[in-house]
Amino acid sequence: MNATARVRRYDWTAVRASLDADGCARLPGLLTARECAAMRATYARADAFRSIVDMARHNFGRGEYRYFASPLPPFVAALRAALYTPLAVTARAWAVRLRRDPAAFPPTLAGFLARCHAAGQRRPTPLLLHYTAGDWNALHQDLYGAIAFPLQVLIVLSEREVDYEGGEVMLVEQRPRAQSRATAFSLARGEGLIFTNRERPVRGTRGDYRVAMRHGVSVLTRGERLTLGIIFHDAQ
Repeated sequence: MNATARVRRYDWTAVRASLDADGCARLPGLLTARECAAMRATYARADAFRSIVDMARHNFGRGEYRYFASPLPPFVAALRAALYTPLAVTARAWAVRLRRDPAAFPPTLAGFLARCHAAGQRRPTPLLLHYTAGDWNALHQDLYGAIAFPLQVLIVLSEREVDYEGGEVMLVEQRPRAQSRATAFSLARGEGLIFTNRERPVRGTRGDYRVAMRHGVSVLTRGERLTLGIIFHDAQ
């Protein structure tokens, strides 16, 4: 099944409702077990990546991630483009609610990347993340320049309780004048999670207000976990 067909399987009305309500939404069975295995094997191919980051060296947590080089692997490029199209509907709706220009998020990924490249953001940002026992990812936001898409997707490539334990995805929401709210997700192999990259609108009694969100990964207690991260804006 090609990327466009598999993305169209989901009930995007329900996905958008979940994003509006919670800033995140699950996509069960986004990748098959065979596709997960093939993507895990890619991690060993140094020529597939433009940059390798030791997280401890930069105080980002502990573990390693690798940004894909350009051109992206065809499968990753196709999935990125297919996911962008329905997510751009939410991006434009949120822009209106946050009193910003919805035209900043064109209907296609090619149109959006053209904006990134014109602003000097030309380096691809999809990546593979690798964690072993004791590794973790500090709370952060994936922003690589002035232009940023408000949503991103991660897909766990390893099998929970077989390949690894721990390593929950953590989303932390900070509403104005309130304590932070954290939500932990344990994802099945091949399951995708869409989540807010930076901030989202929330309806209040006096209209919409901005809620900031960050994400990270809790400590892996056993084994090894690989994750595919799909970020839609390119980096400077």
